[in-house]
Amino acid sequence: MSDRPQMLQGYRVLDFTQFVAGPTCTRILGEMGAQVIKVELAPGGDRVRSGGYRPTSPEFKHSQSTYFVQHDHSKLSLCLDSKHPRARELLLAMIPKIDVLVENFAPGVIGRLGLAYDVVKKIKPDIIMCSISMAGQTGPLSVKAGYDFIGQAYAGITDGIGQVDGPPALTTMAIGDVSTGVAAAMAVGFALLHRERTGEGQYLDASLLDTYFHMHEKTVPVVSLRGDKFRPTRSGSIHPDGGTTGIFHFRGDEYVLITSTPHQWPQLVRAMGMPELASDPRFKNARGRRDNKEQLRDVIENWLTKFSSRDDAIAALDAERVPCAPVLTVNEAIKHPHLNERKTVRWVDDPQLGKVAIPAVPVKFSAWPDKTEVRAARFGEDNERVLRDLLKMPADKIRQLYAEGLLVRDPTLESKPA
Repeated sequence: MSDRPQMLQGYRVLDFTQFVAGPTCTRILGEMGAQVIKVELAPGGDRVRSGGYRPTSPEFKHSQSTYFVQHDHSKLSLCLDSKHPRARELLLAMIPKIDVLVENFAPGVIGRLGLAYDVVKKIKPDIIMCSISMAGQTGPLSVKAGYDFIGQAYAGITDGIGQVDGPPALTTMAIGDVSTGVAAAMAVGFALLHRERTGEGQYLDASLLDTYFHMHEKTVPVVSLRGDKFRPTRSGSIHPDGGTTGIFHFRGDEYVLITSTPHQWPQLVRAMGMPELASDPRFKNARGRRDNKEQLRDVIENWLTKFSSRDDAIAALDAERVPCAPVLTVNEAIKHPHLNERKTVRWVDDPQLGKVAIPAVPVKFSAWPDKTEVRAARFGEDNERVLRDLLKMPADKIRQLYAEGLLVRDPTLESKPA
């Protein structure tokens, strides 16, 4: 094994993020080996520390939660009072040692903290700064307050979710937040490569709205050409392009998802053991299967009733290589042997929460191992380490910053800094 730094080892990230999108970006950078310094604001640090699940036992008084452990492990925590007159001075003093600054405040807030790109660039010309927001740093919507669902609605995504004759529906997870964080981490990686080649830093503007709009896989150019003559509609459990792709009821609360493209229609017919479907005038071509998708759904669901278990139905489809899956709950997915073997479901030991599962990085690297030992800091836990390493600040000055109220830490940590 070479002694040379691998992946992002040796890079330092100053992280002014909270909630999900920004922390996802910086958490990925941390997982890839960068030293991520999460700047949390007094009095309680990142707001997600009180989100998710926290043990209710009286002795549990730590600033930790499942939400925070998932999105903010692999980072150091520096917690300070941003309103203190010396806060800006302290943060600016750190900039020369920083490679990447990531923030996801509302546009303009980082500037009011005295850390706008034009300011930090004068101190560190090759710094890479990434701002993550709902709608971006420019444009009419940039001043609008917003979260994941707001970006989703503006991007034309929400309108496509739900039953055919019903209202639009919400997703049950932060798809845009997480995807924007991944896209931002990708952009930071590209910017670091650019800097290695040119010596230039740059400013990155990532938004949930842009990320969501990027998810439209085919409708945008069609709408641009046909205008209001073509309007995508909600399709419920059956894909609008055809009845062989959809969610089919098995029994009770169990469902089977089938994604059979037109060229795989013969495979589905063979799997069902119903050769007559191939010559049925309703289903003999892709347009017919699309126009008669409700009738085809009924045929498929009736066929599914013949199986004693959902697994047997999946096996019959797999035998003909028809793309299919059981519609699993999160409770079922977290136990699935495939997801556990690949460490997609990653079990880690947290000193406060115990053994807990969190998602892994969604790409496997041959030259960088999956991290199964991760650390999620309590707020302010790394104040001393950060100030010593970056600013060579002696212990007496650090104690003075605590006394002045500039530095803050979890009250369950030692009362005096080390």
